[in-house]
Amino acid sequence: MGGGGGGGTAERRGPQGRHPVQRLSTGHRTAPVPSRPADVPDARPHPRSTAIVPPPGTTASEAPDWPQCAHGSGADRCRGRRVDPHPACLAHLGSAERAGHLAGLRPGAALDHRGTPFTPDLLDELLAALDDPATGRRVLGPAEFDEAHFSGEAMFERVDFTGDVSFGGSRFGGAHFTGSRFGGGIGFGEAEVARDAWFDDVQVDADAWFYGARIGGALRFPSARIGGSAVFNGLVAGGDVTFGAAAFDGTALFTGAEIAGEAWFDGARFADDASFDRLRTGRPALFDGALFHGEACFDLAVIGDDISFRDTEFRRGAGFSGATFGGGVALRGCGTGGDITFRGATFQRTTVLGPLALPGLLDLSDAVFQSAVTVEAAARDLRCRRTRWASTAALRLRHARVDVRDAVLEFPVSIASRSRRFVADDGREIDEPGLTDARVRVVSLSGADAAHLVLTDVDLTDCLFAETVHLDQLRLGGRCPLALPPSGIRWTRRRTLIEEHHWRAERHGGPGWTPAPPGTDVRAPAVLAPVYRQLRKALEDGRNEPGAADFYYGEMEMRRHDPETPRGERVLLGLYWAVSGYGLRATRALGWLLLAVVATVLAMTLWGLPQDDPRQTSTGRVSGGGITLTTEKPDPVNPQGPYARRLSGKRAEKALRTVVNSVVFRSSGQELTTAGTYIEMTSRVVEPALLGLAVLAVRSRVKR
Repeated sequence: MGGGGGGGTAERRGPQGRHPVQRLSTGHRTAPVPSRPADVPDARPHPRSTAIVPPPGTTASEAPDWPQCAHGSGADRCRGRRVDPHPACLAHLGSAERAGHLAGLRPGAALDHRGTPFTPDLLDELLAALDDPATGRRVLGPAEFDEAHFSGEAMFERVDFTGDVSFGGSRFGGAHFTGSRFGGGIGFGEAEVARDAWFDDVQVDADAWFYGARIGGALRFPSARIGGSAVFNGLVAGGDVTFGAAAFDGTALFTGAEIAGEAWFDGARFADDASFDRLRTGRPALFDGALFHGEACFDLAVIGDDISFRDTEFRRGAGFSGATFGGGVALRGCGTGGDITFRGATFQRTTVLGPLALPGLLDLSDAVFQSAVTVEAAARDLRCRRTRWASTAALRLRHARVDVRDAVLEFPVSIASRSRRFVADDGREIDEPGLTDARVRVVSLSGADAAHLVLTDVDLTDCLFAETVHLDQLRLGGRCPLALPPSGIRWTRRRTLIEEHHWRAERHGGPGWTPAPPGTDVRAPAVLAPVYRQLRKALEDGRNEPGAADFYYGEMEMRRHDPETPRGERVLLGLYWAVSGYGLRATRALGWLLLAVVATVLAMTLWGLPQDDPRQTSTGRVSGGGITLTTEKPDPVNPQGPYARRLSGKRAEKALRTVVNSVVFRSSGQELTTAGTYIEMTSRVVEPALLGLAVLAVRSRVKR
């Protein structure tokens, strides 16, 4: 047997023989794991059983691949490795032969006792022969105990293994390796321990292979150190598993492990990637204060109770894709240098997720929250695509770009911006490295059901609203800014949808309008008009009529530019826009009113007022005893002479009085020319309408 190997790509020789180390997929990432040799079982969980089963690929009647003990016959023949030059294993040697063999051993001797049955006394005799008087410890060289059977408690405490040691397929009543040192690797694959297995304070310089091991009681590795890869794939433990303050210098693999009790990894240090894929626990799992230098993967894990990561640090992120959490998920004070992914995870009783701060992505896409939950996170991105909220939820966020595309909201869900940093359990504010944009930006509601959605103090500048279901029931609170059109007198100042920016940028190509990012559809006006209409209704239902005015303006703009709108309607909308900004721009209506008054006064001065005011003349006729009087008034005479002479101050003042009296009091009493009569009739129609539009525009901005 040679020295054990760690992570990397170089070929190493471990306790189970020579095997290459390669990169295998672990769900949403790759992590280095040792490849499985032909004689190594896969990482699927094993059924709990205390029955004695042969190692994989063998049956009880098959002869072992080592020189077999001659004790017994047939199916009852001992499988122990004989002690050369004797025909029997250590357990079946005569007392004199055994004493002679043990007397010949020296500290550091290599051992091969595969398949040998050990009683506690026999094991103690063997280890006593290897006592080192200089250190007071028992020293073994390379040792092979594959398929050995240790009845009772196997006491390997304070033993130094200077080479690789293998217990593959062995059976123990109980196993105690407290304080042991492994100068090479340790192989414990497919081993079975009926009760507890203790490895307290052990140090393994190379690989530790525990794949498929079955522990009937507790498995303890507190304060242990494993210098190479730690492979616990398919581990089955009937009690608690403890790795508190353990140090893993290589890759740590717990894929498919089953733990009936509690899992303790508090304070553990993982120097490389760690995989807990398909981990199954029935009790709480604690990783408080753990440090993951590499990626941490919990994909498809099933946690029957709470799992805690308080003050845990993920240097390269963590993945929980497809995991199921039967209890709470404590991430309070958790820090990370990468992404945290809960894609497709199921939260059955989680009440609080966070607070945590990460410079990357918090991915909740396809996750299912079955109970009320509060999510507190400071992150660059929060992705909630197709997330299902089967109960109420409150998302309190900082810095994040939030994508709620196609989410299913069965109960009220609020997304709010938090102004102050989150606080850890010890009262300190949680650092937010790499997060500089103070805004919480919702970037997409497309496909989501907004009937139960409440947005408070979030930035909607880049939000995609098209295809949102029940958008008219969306509730907005606080300050929720939207995109603005380019500055300048050409474009009206108003809140616009980013989809309108995309359409205008594609149509006009001018500066100021935001073009659509790659992969984003450009929506036509026919699609955007209903979006504006639903947002307008949402604000009106919330008694925010002034805020809804911009959405009405946007709706009318889209109708005016929609090529499917009838031409006559588009002309009317164009006039409505030009005259008063769809009844929303008081200054525009007042400007047209002033212009109309000035034009009317000018026209009245030039053509409407007669040359001179006509004077009545009366003529009388006396007949008999009576007098008959006839009064006549000549028709107004059109003004004559050059226009400059007509534009006198007197005529202008008279024209102004005439126009004002006509528009306001509906009667001027002024004699007018035929042209003046028609000018007055026109002003009585146009100018009150413009005045009404101005009043309507003012009303729309101050209505409560």
